[in-house]
Amino acid sequence: MSAVLHPHGHVAGDHDGHDDHHGAPSGWRRWVFATNHKDIGTLYLLFAFTMFLFGGVLALMIRAELFQPGLQFVNPELFNQLTTMHGLIMVFGAIMPAFVGFANWMVPLQIGASDMAFARMNNFSFWLLIPAAVMLASGFFLPGGAPSGGWTLYAPLTLQMGPSMDSGIFALHLLGASSIMGSINIIVTILNMRAPGMTLMKMPMFVWTWLITAYLLIAVMPVLAGAITMTLTDRHFGTTFFNPAAGGDPVMFQHIFWFFGHPEVYIMILPAFGIVSQIVPAFARKKLFGYSSMVYATSSIAILSFIVWAHHMYATGMPVTGQLFFMYATMLISVPTGVKVFNWVATMWRGSMTFETPMLFAVGFIFVFTMGGFTGLILSMAPIDIQLQDTYYVVAHFHYVLVAGSLFSMFAGFYYWSPKWTGVMYNETRGKIHFWLTIVSFNVTFFPMHFLGLAGMPRRYADYPMQFADFNEVASIGAFCFGLSQVYFFFFVVLPVMLGRGEKAPQRPWDGAEGLEWEIPSPAPFHTFENPPKLNADATKILA
Repeated sequence: MSAVLHPHGHVAGDHDGHDDHHGAPSGWRRWVFATNHKDIGTLYLLFAFTMFLFGGVLALMIRAELFQPGLQFVNPELFNQLTTMHGLIMVFGAIMPAFVGFANWMVPLQIGASDMAFARMNNFSFWLLIPAAVMLASGFFLPGGAPSGGWTLYAPLTLQMGPSMDSGIFALHLLGASSIMGSINIIVTILNMRAPGMTLMKMPMFVWTWLITAYLLIAVMPVLAGAITMTLTDRHFGTTFFNPAAGGDPVMFQHIFWFFGHPEVYIMILPAFGIVSQIVPAFARKKLFGYSSMVYATSSIAILSFIVWAHHMYATGMPVTGQLFFMYATMLISVPTGVKVFNWVATMWRGSMTFETPMLFAVGFIFVFTMGGFTGLILSMAPIDIQLQDTYYVVAHFHYVLVAGSLFSMFAGFYYWSPKWTGVMYNETRGKIHFWLTIVSFNVTFFPMHFLGLAGMPRRYADYPMQFADFNEVASIGAFCFGLSQVYFFFFVVLPVMLGRGEKAPQRPWDGAEGLEWEIPSPAPFHTFENPPKLNADATKILA
């Protein structure tokens, strides 16, 4: 038996000691010192789901207050804290870490890599999230309460907040550092560690969307860091970037923030496009229609996302020339998005479709995300946007894109890949109950908000006149049903799967699923692809 020198220096036979050395560590050390991409992916997903529930509780407090006119439960100051923290926690604590969790789990499996490129940095980028989340959430217990200037952190409001604003700024710095490290890791892994034969144009769409997203993150997270650092120095070090009394300009903050904020919106939706582009072909039992056009459309969205930021700012006194430029640029970005929707529908066209839970969520995503896209197109028009600016129409629009977009795709991804993660099939009936409860309650919550916004109800107000009462009541009932649907999902779908209760998952649970992740056993072994696999011509199967 040949002797092999292990990385740690000891010599072992091909098998002696190999399993022992490479087995999963046990107990708390496995998680605290995790360097395995699967464990870190699991940690990210659990963290994100915890923050999702926390952010959801804040949302339900908002909806409880808005159930009827008048002040019910919270004062306006606390109401503003709730809206601010709900936004920050959902964006930076739930959606972004969840997609990084999917990337950690799936990217190495889909490209035939043994792990992420920088395993210890991967561990560090996860553990930065914990102190960041604690600092962010602790704002409620600091003097003056949590930040209450809106999740966009506009000056001059942020210059007047209490100490929780500072802890929030430091938390965002840590979250940004984590995102940048995670992105570097993903880019290096994808570009350097693909199995031989997997060219860029043979990579799965999920890997492509994450490669592009990672570049976006590296480009824009430092911009956010700059904006909040300028806020910090304005607050404590005598600078006057955003203080008009001393020659500063609060509108400059908006420009810097949205130069980060608009690509950020696509950071939260491109991985969703990737997940849906994996699921639709699997359940239509066809190849993805127009693969290369999908790749180019994704790249176009990423590039165009840098030149549309000021469509959030039509009401700030922008010159007409500027309004026209940002209006046309925003309309232009809908073209590659439309290409994607067309490709998904064309993939389903005349396919042998079945509607298991992952496909239900993917089709639900396409339907509801398209509605959110259309309302975005309406808001892109400057004269209409000036009327609808900061009303509930905008709230409806971005929740259609982010909840029905990012969240539905993550549910789809969980149902699609969890058999591979856990080795256990989820309960199909419960999955379908979760889908129907979610999509119905989502629409009951957010569809009426379009009408509230068109009628002129401003967002971030704790009280409203009687004529808005009926639709607010409907929206609040829908929101509580939506929240309970996610509690149902956790207790009746996720927990049984995590505890290993259910049918054993086959290696390939879905007939039409293609890709290297379905070439390994279920559950995925702790170490996979220790030797680079030899691939067939289209890089979807491993040759013996």
